[in-house]
Amino acid sequence: MSVVPARETGVVSLSRTRVKLVVFAALTVLAALAGLPARIVIALAVLSLAIPIAVAVAGGGGLARELLLPIRRPGPGSGLGHSPEQGERLVT
Repeated sequence: MSVVPARETGVVSLSRTRVKLVVFAALTVLAALAGLPARIVIALAVLSLAIPIAVAVAGGGGLARELLLPIRRPGPGSGLGHSPEQGERLVT
């Protein structure tokens, strides 16, 4: 019996988690550049590091790797599709 929810049935999607990670990382950089107190910058940095660690604990290293290095899916115009001219030649 698995305690960890499957990726498809997880409580929070991986894309939403990735957005939160980017927001916390950006807030960390902005806080450091704005000269906020060190404890605030450190707290934001710890939260930025805790997100991938929590994903790795919940879903394994593969899921954490996918969080940090998203796989680019090919667009609708790429791949083995045919141009309209090629399609016409194949049909006739």
